Amino acid sequence: MILAINRIADKYRVNICTFGHAGDGNLHPTCTTDARNEEEIHRVEEAFAEIFDEAISLGGTITGEHGVGTVKAPYLEWKVGSAGIDVMKGIKQVFDPNGIMNPGKIFAKSSRKRLVISK
Repeated sequence: MILAINRIADKYRVNICTFGHAGDGNLHPTCTTDARNEEEIHRVEEAFAEIFDEAISLGGTITGEHGVGTVKAPYLEWKVGSAGIDVMKGIKQVFDPNGIMNPGKIFAKSSRKRLVISK
């Protein structure tokens, strides 16, 4: 996975530092970027979409102990499938029927299409 992250960083011309927890294989690729540079942000987003795809293809996931935030939410369906998303929405509906708990967060965006990446 680390080799894939390095290859992807080179491909998109971004700097990615990878750290994590060796004992459980939990990696945290992190990109240093200038949020004011829209072109660079686009490259970072494309790089991380490819990183998420690679992690899933290797049997991993896009999230670990920190959960899924708004950045990864559009990719969650890649890992859990549409049935998994439906289950999660159902659980949210049971505990938050009025939609007042963290409204518009995890299910606000439509899921991104899975990339077709030639390796």
